[in-house]
Parts: sequence; C-alpha cells; structure tokens
Amino acid sequence: MNMIPPNTSMDAAKKQFLKEFGESYGYPNAPKHIDDLRATEFERLDGNVYLDHAGATLYSELQMEAIFRDLTTTVYGNPHTQSSSSLTSSNIVEDARHQVLKICNASPKEYKCIFTSGATAALKLVGEAFPWSNESTFMYTIENHNSVLGIREYALNKGAAALAIDFEETAQSDTFGSTKSSIKVSQHPIPKRSEARVSNRDPTGHTYNLFAFPTESNFSGMRFNLDLIDMIKEDSERILGGSQHSRGSWMVLLDAAKGCSTEPPDLSKHKADFIVISFYKLFGYPTGLGALIVGNEAAKLLKKTYFSGGTVAASIADIDFVKRREGVEESFEDGTLSFLNIASIRHGFNILNTLTTSAISRHTSSLARYTKNMLLALRHANGVEVCKIYGLHSLKAVYSGVGPVISFNLKRSDGSWVGHREVEKLASLSGIHLRTGCFCNPGACAKYLGLSHLDLISNIEAGHVCWDDYDILNGKPTGAVRVSFGYMSTFEDAWKFIDFVVRSFVLLPTNSINLNPLRSTESSHHLTSIVVYPIKSCSGFRVDTWPLSSTGLLYDREWLLKSTNGEVLTQKKVPEMYYINTKIDLKMGKLHVESSRCKEKLSIELKSDTFSVVEEINIHAQRYEVLGYDNKIDEWFSKAVGRPCYLLRSSSRSCNHFNRNKNKNKNMGTCRDVNTRLNFVNEAQILMVSEASVSDLNSRLHSNRFVDPMIFRPNLVISGGGPCVEDTWTGLKIGNNHFMSLGGCNRCQMINLNYEGGEVKRSNEPLATLASYRREKGKILFGILLRCECDNEVGEEMSSWLQVGQEVHPDT
Repeated sequence: MNMIPPNTSMDAAKKQFLKEFGESYGYPNAPKHIDDLRATEFERLDGNVYLDHAGATLYSELQMEAIFRDLTTTVYGNPHTQSSSSLTSSNIVEDARHQVLKICNASPKEYKCIFTSGATAALKLVGEAFPWSNESTFMYTIENHNSVLGIREYALNKGAAALAIDFEETAQSDTFGSTKSSIKVSQHPIPKRSEARVSNRDPTGHTYNLFAFPTESNFSGMRFNLDLIDMIKEDSERILGGSQHSRGSWMVLLDAAKGCSTEPPDLSKHKADFIVISFYKLFGYPTGLGALIVGNEAAKLLKKTYFSGGTVAASIADIDFVKRREGVEESFEDGTLSFLNIASIRHGFNILNTLTTSAISRHTSSLARYTKNMLLALRHANGVEVCKIYGLHSLKAVYSGVGPVISFNLKRSDGSWVGHREVEKLASLSGIHLRTGCFCNPGACAKYLGLSHLDLISNIEAGHVCWDDYDILNGKPTGAVRVSFGYMSTFEDAWKFIDFVVRSFVLLPTNSINLNPLRSTESSHHLTSIVVYPIKSCSGFRVDTWPLSSTGLLYDREWLLKSTNGEVLTQKKVPEMYYINTKIDLKMGKLHVESSRCKEKLSIELKSDTFSVVEEINIHAQRYEVLGYDNKIDEWFSKAVGRPCYLLRSSSRSCNHFNRNKNKNKNMGTCRDVNTRLNFVNEAQILMVSEASVSDLNSRLHSNRFVDPMIFRPNLVISGGGPCVEDTWTGLKIGNNHFMSLGGCNRCQMINLNYEGGEVKRSNEPLATLASYRREKGKILFGILLRCECDNEVGEEMSSWLQVGQEVHPDT
C-alpha cells in the first residue's frame, strides 16, 4: 500500500484508504453506511475520538431510545411468580438466552445460558463450582485476563496444581527428510499450597482438569486458534510431554468477553465446555450483566454449595433440608435476575444482527490494519523507528489472526521510551480516548515487554501498582498504549489518532522546550506575591510577609483531607475543595477556614486542637506520622466537600518523611526532593512562577481564557526577566534567604479547572498549549521547584522571613 503521510489532508488520505479497504469498510449492505450511523446514533462524541472498545464499546443513542421506549411501555415484574407481568419477564429472559446461544452458534440441545452479573462473575462461578481434586490441574495460557487467573485460587486451595503455559514453534523432520513446523508448550508450574484442603476424587474416581484461554487477547489482539480445544481434549499427553498434568479428562474454558464482539466462537464446530460473555463489550449497554454458556455434560459436574431465592424448589428453615431446582439455569442464577437489563440486550442484538458480526469484523479490521501500517511507517528525522507494536509475529498453529486491537509503545529519536502515561495525558488533551497500562493482563504484558520476574518484583518493590504513573522503570516500559476499534469507529478516528502521534511524538523539534529562553532587557527581578496553602488542594491566602521554616513556608500544606476509604482528596477529583478558604493568624495562633457550604466559620488552634493519637499514612510511597481531629471538625469538612472525610495534620516530629527507593529508581519522578523536610507537597517545598512566563503563555493561548498565575498554585510569584528564563537558574536569593532550584514543575489537568460563577468547568487549556512548547521527557513543565536552605526548626522562633517587594537574585 502506498501510504499517504498523515500530515496531508484527511480527504486525500481517506481516498487512498478506500482504494485499499473500500470493500471491507463501512457496511455497504446494511441500511446505514458508517457515516450515517455515526452521525445519527453517536452525536455525543462531538469531535471526540473514542478508541477503547476493547475496554467498553459505546452504546447507540437509538439503542437507548428503544430500551427506554420498551421499559416505559411494558410492565416487567419479578419473574419468580406467576402474574402476567412476571410471565412477560420470564418470556423475555428465555428469548434472551436463545439470542446469546445463537451468537455463538450453540445448539440449545447441547448448551445452556446462565446469566451472571458480568464476565468476571461467570468465571468466578466456574472456579467455585468446578470439581477440583488434589490430582486436578488448572492450566491457562500466559495471555489471560486477571479474572481468569483468579480461578487459580480455587484450584490451589483444593490441592490442585496450577500451570501457566506459552507456545513455541519448533521444526521437526519427517521420515522423508522434509521439515515441518509444530508447536511446543513451555510450562510454568506453580507450586501447590501445602496448607490447601485436600479433597477427594470425584465419586466416580475420575480426575477433571480445566484449560482456559481467551478467544482474543485483550493485550495484543491475537486470536487464538480454537483447534486448541480439540488438541487439549484429545492429545493433552503429547502436548504436555507426558507430564503428570496430562492425566484425567480435560475441560475447556473460553474467555470470549473481548473476542465475541467481532468473531464469536462457533460452538457447533469447537466444543468448548464453558464460554464467558460480556454484553457491554458487545454493544455498550447494559453493564453489570454477563453470561456463562455451559455444555450440558459440563454443567452436571459443577458442584454448587450456596442456595438462594430462585435456586431452590423447597427449603425448611429450622432443619437441614433443601430441595434444589433441577434446571441448569435455575440452579446457578442466585436471587432475582437482572431482568430489566436482560430485557435491554435484545436491542443491542438487533444492531449486531442488522450489521452482522462478519461485516463488523471486516470493518474494524480494515481500520486496525491501516492504523498499524501507518504506525510502523513512522520514522524520526534521524531514521529511528517511532513505534514498537506488540504481537506482530505469531504461531500459525496457535493463532488464527488478529482482532481490531493495537498495543504499542513509542520511542523518542534517541531510542528512549516514551512513557505510556505521557501518551494518555496528551491524547486526553486532544480529545482522544485510549487505554494504557497492562490491561489487567499481566502475563501478556510481561511477555511482550520482555519483563523478567526480577523486573516485575523490582517494579513492585519500587511502589508500582496498577493505574499509577510509574510508566518507565529502570529504562523499561511498565505497560503499553492500546487503541481498539468498534463497529461505529470511522476512518476519521484512525486518521486523527495518527495525526496526533505525528504532531506529539514525531515532530519533536517544534514540541521541545526552549532551553535558551530570551533574555529580558530588565535585569532585576522582584517578589510580587507570597501565597500559603495550609490545607493541601484547598484555596490559599496571600500575605505581604511570611516566615520560613525547615519545611518551606511555615504551615504550607501541613494539613490534608482524607476520605473514609483512605484516599487523599485533591481538586482533580473533588473540585469543591477550591471553595474552602483558609487563613492563618500567627498572632492568634489559629487557622481560620470557611466555605459557602457551611454557615459557621471554623477556627482551629495551631497548638492545642489535635488529638494526641498519632497514626501513619503513605502518600506517593512516602510515610508520614499524622495527627487527627475531633468529629466536629471532620463533620465540618465533610459538609464542605460533600462527602465523608477527615482532617489530618503532619506531625512536627516526623515531617521529614523518607523515600524507600531513592537509590533504586532515579527515574520514578514521584518526589525529587527526597532529602528535605516536606509537608504534604507533591514534589518540593516551594513552587515559584514568573509573571513573564505566564504572559508568554497567554499570548500563545487560542482560547478566550486568560490565565492568572494563581491557577498554578504558586507559593512565590516574581516579576522581571524574560519568559521561562527561570529554567536556567540553579538557585536564587531573596533577601538573606537562599533557595536551590530542583528543576521544572510537572503540570497536570488540575490547571485546566476553571471556576466561574460558582461552577466548575473542565477544558483542555492551558495544559494543551503548554504541551506544545513546554514538554520534556514525558513532563509538561511550568514554574520551578525550590528547596529552602533554612535551618529553622518547626516550633522555634522564626528568624527567616520573606517580604513582597524584595529583590530576587538568580544563580545561573
């Protein structure tokens, strides 16, 4: 394919795309072409590019209208009775079961459909009820979702073995001397648990084993060959090399939650025993509903302990008697079914039946192939490849193709990795919705990223967990970027994404920070504002003069609010914190707090209102000792932010927290100033912003918003000098006080919050504009972080003060 560069016009690129993929793209045989479908049924996207269909696809607006019309014109009652409304629900449930079986071409004579609260609940049901014994084996491919890996707990607790496997291709010679390829299974056995409860064999004396694999990897998009079902069932001894794990009967579990949306398994050809489905992955709505398709013979082996309403024919309360229902569905669907959600899925199936899954597969594959080709063609000016795509090379005997998923990482022109969180952050600013991380698939993540067990343990010890910001550790990515297409995705989505990658990560000279800022003719700099923020993420107060301590500005970020579930509250998630105004009266020794949500103002004694009880909390992998307050104060703040929370204060005895990993991972970036006494700040004691730099930003903004220096929550604001000249300073002196520069401050979406007329408005600015000229190695930098070279201890008489108007003398 002769690729047109993405920096040409979209129309020209689309014309070239249609020459290559026109027969597969756009549903030519459906009532609506893709452009009409997108315009009439997904108006809410309004310029946004949604590329996380592997996580959750989008529901159609017409689909929701049909559901609403159905629910507002039909009386659906609890199906556990015999009223007319109950029978209506029962009938719609049975019809839904047939639709689920039909999409997988499963005969109702061979399979049953059990509704669950989601795909994960269906997997959990199999794990709980499977007939494990101390001779059983739970085997699963390395590329499985965490919800599948969790079944391992049931197996190990019953004394069974667990075995993770991957596939390798080997060459073998036949009797005629010709060479043919075959597959070899690499085994990763997990030790049995010595404390496991050893269960007896099945009463028949038979051993049952379970093999689990996805129809499509949610990490790489690779589709597994369903011939593996027969290979395991009929030839497990050869595949497993005659090991002890090959004995007994093998049953197969298919995780079809991801793959079912574009290529459902054909159960008339491939006789899996358990198949798991998620409906929001198919057509967006409803969430909280899934299904387990189970073979009739397999269902007979499941051993269920719990009984509930709907699963029993009769029970007696005060003696050990229960008669269970005999139907497969009735015996496993605990409580009242989510019958309104089940009534809704037929409107989703109407979409799939109209477009057909084969046409959806062709359409989405065309977009994925185009996007993949374009990413692979990208080069930096020095010829270095921009993109590393995972899962390009596959074993034909194991994989049957690839779904509409692309997982990748980007590289800079020097060969270093771009962090996936940086990609996600910039994509969000461009209205592009994608997914980053390991996608709850740790085995595939480690496999494709080349992470050893030692790497993984080291990352965990460094504090890395799911959804955090540690995207590069020890020079290696900890996760990937994933884009995935759905039935309503368009060429324009793919083109805008590629254009975003080129603008943000290939044309780097226009995006890098100017390291030689313009010098101003004005040689002097002066301190124009001092701002103290006593409570982390709440509003601060300006002063003309203020003392310094060994933690920076006295009392700055010495308090924080924490939710009852342990989360530290910030404006990013709780914008109401902006409306909590604070002020400290040093003479009175009080912290005054007020909020428009609370009639009474709050006054907190600086020295006597805290409890004597000390607890420890962890923030950004740092440990603090903190003091708490009484219920009255906590209730005031709970009312002010609109959710239960409590106030904590950093203990003066332990405000120099420690960094456990400061010598292990210098590129973690959580807190650069690890050797200084800090209160509840993110990175350093003091943040300084230049008025000249803010003016320069305002001149670049394309929106009507005028940025005030206070949106950056600086402690110090200075005048004089040219834009961003502070980047070159190694330190500075204000009065008799010396400060060391620790570098630029990494900005986040919090600066995009705009508070107007008592309402909080979110936008992409000014962060999007800053990203265009202030981005360096994954960070969007603005303002500089300072360490106060002050020896004053908390509680002693302050001898070092700052005053507005003082001259600022930089060290360069």
